[in-house]
Amino acid sequence: MPAFENVVPALARALTARGFEALTAVQSAVLSPDVQGEDLVVSAQTGSGKTVAFGLTLANTLLDGHAKLEQPGAPQALIIAPTRELAMQVRGELEWLYAPVGGRIVSCVGGMDMRDERRALNQGAHIVVGTPGRLVDHIRRGSLEMQGLKAVVLDEADEMLNLGFREELEHILEASPAERRTLMFSATMPRPIEALAQKYLRDAVRL
Repeated sequence: MPAFENVVPALARALTARGFEALTAVQSAVLSPDVQGEDLVVSAQTGSGKTVAFGLTLANTLLDGHAKLEQPGAPQALIIAPTRELAMQVRGELEWLYAPVGGRIVSCVGGMDMRDERRALNQGAHIVVGTPGRLVDHIRRGSLEMQGLKAVVLDEADEMLNLGFREELEHILEASPAERRTLMFSATMPRPIEALAQKYLRDAVRL
């Protein structure tokens, strides 16, 4: 069995079952003991293994030393992605990665039936993956509980700003607990991304 350094043992088994033989550079970087619990700004291209990277580092935050996640209730982590396609892809990756620890992943994306999503949220979730506009809708309607969040991930943050989602991102981050952990993944680091990181991340480590 390959040795995956700093990976929660149950998730290491999921990686092995999936055919992983080694971690990618971005996965190793976010798992470094020096950055555990820190806010991160990560330069990562599509295809660099960033979904698994944030899945692995979130596990340390969510499991907090336990072997399994508690019963699903209010979400503990929120992942924001620019498009429905990417959000569904992220959900699929996290489902196999978190299966050994009993993870329940719910998606909230534009173009899907909002009532179905509300029902899924009511049944409890550990991680919610969604697109900015739909997440704001759920927050405003009270169907997405934000107070239990331990972490928020902005996936492809530059793409979300390019698509005009700045206000939605700010709304979501302002509705999240102040003491949360925030991870920002972006292929490029234009000035608006820098400004967002300065405003909403605490002493973020850059990788």
